[in-house]
Amino acid sequence: MSESFDVHDAGSVTVGTVGEPGQRTFYLQVADASLTLTLKVEKQQVAVLTRALAELLSDLPAPGAIPPAAELAEPAEPAWAVGGMQLSYDHDLDRILVVAEELVDDDDPGAVARVRITREQAASLIQRGEELVEAGRPPCPWCGFPLDPAGHSCPRTNGHRPPTL
Repeated sequence: MSESFDVHDAGSVTVGTVGEPGQRTFYLQVADASLTLTLKVEKQQVAVLTRALAELLSDLPAPGAIPPAAELAEPAEPAWAVGGMQLSYDHDLDRILVVAEELVDDDDPGAVARVRITREQAASLIQRGEELVEAGRPPCPWCGFPLDPAGHSCPRTNGHRPPTL
């Protein structure tokens, strides 16, 4: 089993990528005074995390000054890959709790990372995540799958020609 982490007061939190669109690897990275934790995530997980954080923030007092989005600290060596994530809000601490669970392929329990972030850090993470997701390959106008610079076989046309609309 991989190591679990509990970050009580994150100094920074960000998402980032390594590689070119279509070949990018996404990471969630958290740092505090003694640790820089990098976790591998999927593009869809970043998209869902940003939407969930935005929804959570809409029910909370407006954040203060939003810090600029941090860049991914290199080298981005992930501790493990994330399978699932959960969010909650601690009213007493005024912190958002992000719980990331390790992706495991057997019945053994995986590692867990519990990270507490401010509303301001969450707002910054939302902005950064949206930028990264939008910076990917554009979607095919007919099927919605990403267009590959090397070519695209659209399933709506059996890979032959654009469909007649």
